[in-house]
Amino acid sequence: MRNKTALTALALITAFPFAGCSKSPAAPKPQETPVAAAPTPAAPAPETAAASPATDQSIADNVGDPVKFHELMTSLQQAAQKHDPSAIAPLIRYPIDINPNTKNVIHIRTPEVFIAQYNNIITPHIADIIAKQKYDDLFVSYRGAMFGDGEVWITGICKDKGCKQTDIKISTIQNTSGGSNQPPHTAPR
Repeated sequence: MRNKTALTALALITAFPFAGCSKSPAAPKPQETPVAAAPTPAAPAPETAAASPATDQSIADNVGDPVKFHELMTSLQQAAQKHDPSAIAPLIRYPIDINPNTKNVIHIRTPEVFIAQYNNIITPHIADIIAKQKYDDLFVSYRGAMFGDGEVWITGICKDKGCKQTDIKISTIQNTSGGSNQPPHTAPR
């Protein structure tokens, strides 16, 4: 019994020194941009449990909390599948330009305008890209996380000067197939 207790204590001692370290492969966390208290390594969200540590770390380094990112991604995919503009509207950073840098740009300033313009924004092509995007296949850079060929970008938005508090939101929606002047893999503005 003593050996079992000692092994359990040793496991806990070796697990928790990394809880505050952003470089820990066992529990990736945002480096300096926590939105709220981060979950303990022992209780990740079910969706992120199967995610690759490399993707989690890349999200943590460039966007923010991987758990919050994954929650937004799941909400976006479910809402797009149900064609529910009211569920997608709060996931967006406003104002947002849809199809930026094209002659067909749509300026959206409020969630109400997004909802009214939903069918012009979340086209069947973009809905398909959202539905098919896999977490571990995201392209992630300092600009954010990209769905498809740049149809949707999700970024970390600083809420204070030191970027100690962030929000994770959709920052770009654009049609990259045929009807857009925007080349594939273009980062958001």
